[in-house]
Amino acid sequence: MSNTATLEVNGQKHEFPLVEGTENEIAIDIKALRNVTNGVTTIDPGYKNTGSCLSSITFLDGEKGILRYRGYSIEELAEKADFLEVIYLLIFGELPTQDQLDKFHADIKSKSVVDDDIKKILDAFPKSAHPMGVLSSLTSALTAFNPSSVNVDSEEEMYNAIIKILGKFPVLVAWTLRKKQGLPLDYGDNNLGYVENVLKMMFCKPNESYVQNEIVVNALDKLLILHADHEQNCSTSTVRIVGSSHAGLFASLSSGISALWGPLHGGANQAVLEMLEAIKEDGGDTKKYMAKAKDKNDPFRLMGFGHRVYKNFDPRAKIIKVAADEVLANLGVDDPILDIAKGLEQEALNDPYFVDRKLYPNVDFYSGIIYRAMGIPVEMFTVMFALGRLPGWIAQWREMRERKEPIGRPRQIYTGENLRPFVSVEKR
Repeated sequence: MSNTATLEVNGQKHEFPLVEGTENEIAIDIKALRNVTNGVTTIDPGYKNTGSCLSSITFLDGEKGILRYRGYSIEELAEKADFLEVIYLLIFGELPTQDQLDKFHADIKSKSVVDDDIKKILDAFPKSAHPMGVLSSLTSALTAFNPSSVNVDSEEEMYNAIIKILGKFPVLVAWTLRKKQGLPLDYGDNNLGYVENVLKMMFCKPNESYVQNEIVVNALDKLLILHADHEQNCSTSTVRIVGSSHAGLFASLSSGISALWGPLHGGANQAVLEMLEAIKEDGGDTKKYMAKAKDKNDPFRLMGFGHRVYKNFDPRAKIIKVAADEVLANLGVDDPILDIAKGLEQEALNDPYFVDRKLYPNVDFYSGIIYRAMGIPVEMFTVMFALGRLPGWIAQWREMRERKEPIGRPRQIYTGENLRPFVSVEKR
């Protein structure tokens, strides 16, 4: 195979080098395009065909249903690792030894106390505020309490910034929920594991002892692992492009939270539950809504089925379906919404229309079911997604800064008015 691509513009041929990834992905390196063609650029709305960076963190093949972190399959990580190990793997490139893991966890716990003045910022929000807006604001506010910029050439400073946010972010997530529910704020228990402590901070009541449910812990652990990174998605690309201006880690992460908030991205699992609520209000007839989904002239959209990246199946959905079944069986939740969800799932898995088009339930479908069963309100679903995606954002920010990537500055094709004279106000 040739190691160059030839592009002909206005009768002139230009050669551009090909870049090959370790999984045989091929890209045309066009960074010299404008110079050699006197200003010609490319147009690619949504950047669906444009690689913004070289990255060694996550490999995704949507056609084959493959997702790997640092070379490890998502299936094996979900089965054999816990979330803290995956955090370490994503950020530092290798699975930790037991000593490294113990030190990492101890360091995170040592930085988990959030400045008490952050509570004043939280108090200023009404209960009606969307938790994602609250979380984004609180994350950005951490910058004010950690004003010194991170020297990215210092391994120690980078490490300290990383463990600070890993320690404080779960506290902010829990406080966001407790604010919504009118519960006193809690710092959890440093004797617990990372995920166990998240659950305690979210759900412990001031007037009763908190008891861990291992099936719920296991399900949340898997969910967080499955959401930990997903290549150059909207929020991750946002973190990298904001960070490319040399904005700090906390500010860059806050921008990622805002990007994740959108219903086309992190809000997808919330959209699933809202759809299920609407079906319930209309009588709960799943067959009726499956027929509506198949009708091209019907505006109804079946949320939580299929995926814009995975063209065959979502490998994460296969893993989390098992956890969803375990949680529902263990908690014995009597909830018509969850019954509707299970009905839609069974019909989609057996209906030739959905099977032939590979419109299987995706990870957003099952994560919404699990969060609902756990008692997490629907507005908090995307906050939980952010908790899972945090290590991926950190890893991507760190990689971008350490590689000294240039500031992001996409081009455009102007389609407005040509030069025209100014007309004074009395003549308009």
